[in-house]
Amino acid sequence: MDKEILNNPHTVSFNKLLGLCKSYFGEPRIVGSHHIFKTPWPGDPRVNLQRDGKMAKPYQVIQVKKAIEKLGKTNAP
Repeated sequence: MDKEILNNPHTVSFNKLLGLCKSYFGEPRIVGSHHIFKTPWPGDPRVNLQRDGKMAKPYQVIQVKKAIEKLGKTNAP
């Protein structure tokens, strides 16, 4: 996980977060301005990004961090 990106949710560019999500969850389904990523579990944490200018929304960065952490636990032996 790129801790530098995820540890400061107020300074993450949307494109960096989008690239990080693609590397963990594959290509998103795009509906309007929403980039929706499929996760191997139902419900939260969901990965649904929406552009806010050039920057990612801080709450979405936090959701992505939780999803990546959960993904790591799900894939652990």
